[in-house]
Amino acid sequence: MTIDVKAYKRKILNQKPSINLVPFIDILFTIMIFLVITSSFSATTTDVTDDATNPDTGKPNVTDVSGDAEYYVVPVANLHKVTVDGQDRSDAIAGNAVGVQANIIDNGQIVIKPGEVVITTPSGDSPRDAVQSPTL
Repeated sequence: MTIDVKAYKRKILNQKPSINLVPFIDILFTIMIFLVITSSFSATTTDVTDDATNPDTGKPNVTDVSGDAEYYVVPVANLHKVTVDGQDRSDAIAGNAVGVQANIIDNGQIVIKPGEVVITTPSGDSPRDAVQSPTL
């Protein structure tokens, strides 16, 4: 019985190696799921006295990370009318948004209706300075 070495070499050389990635992907997903689950249960320390909103008004607190912006952009879908203390200030609308002074947001009242914003300024604030056309 003879061994055909040439046929065996031809058979070995014509075979292409196959790499099975399924076990690698299984291990990768297992590690990823473990990291996601363990990171979501990590506890963070929070200051109980620093609430996200003011309980009296429901408005968000302005913090150090809020920046020193004097006006905040208030976007409203299809905004066509802005009223400040009964005065029409629709000229301050730009791109369906209006810039509202930070003091008005903190101390005044803002009512947002579909396509309309009604602002009541606190005493001592000018209705003219309450809103400004935002630069977008």
